[in-house]
Amino acid sequence: MSIDPRILGLKDEVTAWRRDIHAHPETLYDVHRTAALVAGKLRSFGCDEVVEGIGQTGVVGLIHGRNGPGGRVVGLRADMDALPISEETNLPHASKIPGKMHACGHDGHTAMLLGAAKFLASTREFEGSVAVIFQPAEEGGAGGKAMVDDGMMDRFNIREVYGMHNMPGLKPGHFSLRPGPVMAATAYFEITIEGRGSHAAKPHEGIDPVLVGSHLVTALQSISSRNTDPLESVVVSVTIFQAGDVANVIPQRATLKGTVRTLDNGIRDMVEARFKAIVDGIARMFNADIALDYQRRYPATINHPAQTVTAATLARAVAGTNNVNDDAVPTMGGEDFSYMLEARPGAFIFIGNGDTAGLHHPAYDFNDEIIPAGIQYWALVAQKAGLAS
Repeated sequence: MSIDPRILGLKDEVTAWRRDIHAHPETLYDVHRTAALVAGKLRSFGCDEVVEGIGQTGVVGLIHGRNGPGGRVVGLRADMDALPISEETNLPHASKIPGKMHACGHDGHTAMLLGAAKFLASTREFEGSVAVIFQPAEEGGAGGKAMVDDGMMDRFNIREVYGMHNMPGLKPGHFSLRPGPVMAATAYFEITIEGRGSHAAKPHEGIDPVLVGSHLVTALQSISSRNTDPLESVVVSVTIFQAGDVANVIPQRATLKGTVRTLDNGIRDMVEARFKAIVDGIARMFNADIALDYQRRYPATINHPAQTVTAATLARAVAGTNNVNDDAVPTMGGEDFSYMLEARPGAFIFIGNGDTAGLHHPAYDFNDEIIPAGIQYWALVAQKAGLAS
């Protein structure tokens, strides 16, 4: 692993920032403490411009290279928000806020990008300019979209944009990515079945929403098993099934909720159409009233080919040739960096967090040993992207 000694010298300081952010988690757009901390540090580093309140609570710092303003601007993005999870790590820097924790490593992402901002602002060893982007509300709030919709790309003349996320299970400081879809598009659904309640001993007098819902759970799985090419990826997960309160009563209604994940836009359209057709068909079959609320959420995170090659090359310069997988299997998790990749060419890369608890687990913690590798990667992206024609 090749790390600039000056970056290695930042590790303890950046680790302290990370652990402070971890101890004070904030969710969605309510990241006021974290955003203020980020903005204050960016100003203390001597960033040429620091703008708060983009996409509600996002922060952007602009750092000019050795030749001052002008030239290409590359965006480097980190997310700031935590999750509504109760922490179970018992670490000294564990969350001080009940019911909230940094269970996805956004504290580490923010700290690494702050470390890169300090290094880049002090050295200016790059051409063009760098926009360091600190985003709220990645965890379900579409903060990436909010920042794009707020005019961030045009305001800072960002030409390319890069993101990074830690990955438990991947060796510390190793990297993985791929061109094309790297993370899935997401959708949310809620199905409300209105039947007709009756005594459980007289089911013929009612319309059983539990039976209807059970058929729906089974039928919806046919979307992936019978409507989708086996070589394509689709996930349909019913995660909530709520009905009834009493053992001898057929309830009046039932509710199903869950998520859909796809990688291809055409398949995304097909899944939604089949979803509606299956719900309508089951409603007619059982003479039940069924209301479907189907909401598209994040689009697929699609890496651009040229920028993926750049990212992989720079990752190899950090971690070594054999420690970067540039043909990684896509993950069906969602990520709102997708909105930034729709607005500008770029690439999203994973950095190994090691043998830790998984993302969104109450025992998860970001691995501070990977901080120098993350900062070094960001520094190289700044240096390379600013030279591109």
